[in-house]
Amino acid sequence: SRVLCSTLRDVCSSVVERMQAPAVASSRFMSAAAAEQDLVVIGGGPGGYVAAIKAAQLGMSVTCVEKRGTLGGTCLNVGCIPSKALLNSSHKYEEAIKSFAGHGIILDKAPRIDVATMMKQKTTAVSGLTKGIEQLFKKNKVTYVKGAGRFESPGVVAVDGLDGQKQLIKAKSVLIATGSDAVEIPFMKFDEKVIVSSTGALSLPAIPKTMVVIGGGYIGLEMGSVW
Repeated sequence: SRVLCSTLRDVCSSVVERMQAPAVASSRFMSAAAAEQDLVVIGGGPGGYVAAIKAAQLGMSVTCVEKRGTLGGTCLNVGCIPSKALLNSSHKYEEAIKSFAGHGIILDKAPRIDVATMMKQKTTAVSGLTKGIEQLFKKNKVTYVKGAGRFESPGVVAVDGLDGQKQLIKAKSVLIATGSDAVEIPFMKFDEKVIVSSTGALSLPAIPKTMVVIGGGYIGLEMGSVW
């Protein structure tokens, strides 16, 4: 986390230096509907939202654009946080089966998994954290725009909003923090039923009898451990 904070601090400092340099206005930028921002961040994940907050704390006007509709990126929404929530539940289940008796805790019936309730617990944990980031945005006066951001022209970011509306935001600087997506194997396309992405593996409706995990990263290892 120290390395991340140091890197973000350097990025924000660099942007501030660019802001202080003389700038030549161009009439083609005047078509932007929204007021000019010192910084527009495309992506609301751990890199994007932390940079947006830090830049705002340094005195910049900041807008963060996120297409998912919730802040926190892959990590918070469909990565390490929900996978650890499920892992915690499955660990408690394993303890009930293997360890309780050794502590003198005797169950009259074998424990069973209620997958729907387990998923609800995961969703509640994720929702609370994403709303917490929104509160940090409000506290630090970061404007949050829900939609897909792209470059309309140099210095202008177009946002196709989740509400169907389009807006243009003129920006002195733009930080791209768009994160990552699951990659399909060409001969094994995701159907999110039998062949699932890591996102699909977080929302299975029932415990699979067998599973093969392709990929030994933290999400793959945790999903294998959960199920």
